[in-house]
Amino acid sequence: MNKVLVISASDSDLPVMQQAGKILEEFGVEYEITISSAHRSPDRTKELLIDAHVSGIKIIICAAGLAAHLAGVVAAHFPLPVIGIPLEGGSLKGLDALLATVQMPSGIPVATVGIGNAKNAGILAVQILATSDKELEKKLIEYKNKLALGIEEKALKLDSLGLEKFLSEKK
Repeated sequence: MNKVLVISASDSDLPVMQQAGKILEEFGVEYEITISSAHRSPDRTKELLIDAHVSGIKIIICAAGLAAHLAGVVAAHFPLPVIGIPLEGGSLKGLDALLATVQMPSGIPVATVGIGNAKNAGILAVQILATSDKELEKKLIEYKNKLALGIEEKALKLDSLGLEKFLSEKK
């Protein structure tokens, strides 16, 4: 069973985290989502992680803003891959969260995606799971082919319409 746990540090971040859930659903990956904070509910956070890998969780996706310690705390307690999503907020617009998520000490890695990019976190989780799941690998190849085809179609449309008309149709 491939199962992903998605942890949002705040309920206000759930709309962002929903993007990761949509990707996981698109690929048929089972997941659960919850709210827990490294600072406001440290005991709950630790409790979520104690037996997570034993219960079938293969990857945890975490999102937090500002000091963004959630992914690091999770990685300290969870032996399998952790993906961190730094979130925009505060006066530094997410740069603080990005640095806090990516600058982990040796031995406690957190794979980090761009600020607010929960969709990429979902895709990265699927890619990790696909290393041992041929069906997921096949779906990923199809997904990437669709991305390429979409760009090729847009390039052809741009060539046929010209820049001004192409841009005016996008509005």
